[in-house]
Amino acid sequence: MKIISVINYKGGVGKTTLTANIAGELAFRDYNVLMIDLDPQASLTFSFLKPDDWREKYAKSKTIREWFNLKSKNFNDLIIVPEEVQKWLIDKGILNLVSSHLGLINVDLELATMLGGANMQQNKQNFVKVHRLLLNGINQLDKDKYDIILIDCPPNFNIVTKNAIVASDFILIPAKPDYLSTMGIDYLQESVKELVKDYNEYCKVKDEDIVEKIKPKLAGVVFTMVQYYAEEPISATRPFIAQTEILGQENNFKIFENKLRENKTLFADAPQHGVPIVLSNNYRGIADEIKEFVTEFITKIKL
Repeated sequence: MKIISVINYKGGVGKTTLTANIAGELAFRDYNVLMIDLDPQASLTFSFLKPDDWREKYAKSKTIREWFNLKSKNFNDLIIVPEEVQKWLIDKGILNLVSSHLGLINVDLELATMLGGANMQQNKQNFVKVHRLLLNGINQLDKDKYDIILIDCPPNFNIVTKNAIVASDFILIPAKPDYLSTMGIDYLQESVKELVKDYNEYCKVKDEDIVEKIKPKLAGVVFTMVQYYAEEPISATRPFIAQTEILGQENNFKIFENKLRENKTLFADAPQHGVPIVLSNNYRGIADEIKEFVTEFITKIKL
């Protein structure tokens, strides 16, 4: 089972759309997929569930909020089977979801209060305990049930996001080829390195259980919402693509060859139908582009 966090400090880069379409395409290729929505905006959740259905059936007791506020003891109880998308996956793989909740904003504040301790050793033990909450939940899952877990992270580096990174084998960074989106890649990479360093140092002093060190790898950067002219990215975006490629060479991470075109109308319309574009026959050009990226993605993470 591979666990991948999808994250960028900058919002509006197509992070949720990418997560939903990777999940849909992988399930169509017979992989068993679990999506975990950690973004309080719950965009991934509402890409597969109607808001009214979510409020009636799941909002009170079946969201990731219940796990982080320690009200749920069994992570399996939080898993949802989105109904609409199943029509496209008959005799295919599994596509399940752990939904988000706006209350995750407050959860982060509550988790911060759990980090303190009477001494330095207790502080370090609490750091590890708080930052592996999500991993503890994932460890409750049957390891043979899912081939891949995709975690849609919020556009920040709070404790919930850090939980995702601690749990992950890989980190995937979607980015628009513009100044703000690409600027955050270096900062994100440094933040991940610092988190890994601290966690691996602190886990040595946690005496309750044997706690393994973490080694999340950067799967790479995928450019999204790319504008093309004459089958090439427009000239205004090329410097940012080139700068990111140089950064990747300097820091030993890859830039995905496949880039995803901008199409706000189609991508914005898809969530209301509960089915990712990649599974719909109505958007073949865009779908083929996503399929090509997923093929490259599978190769990079050795799925």
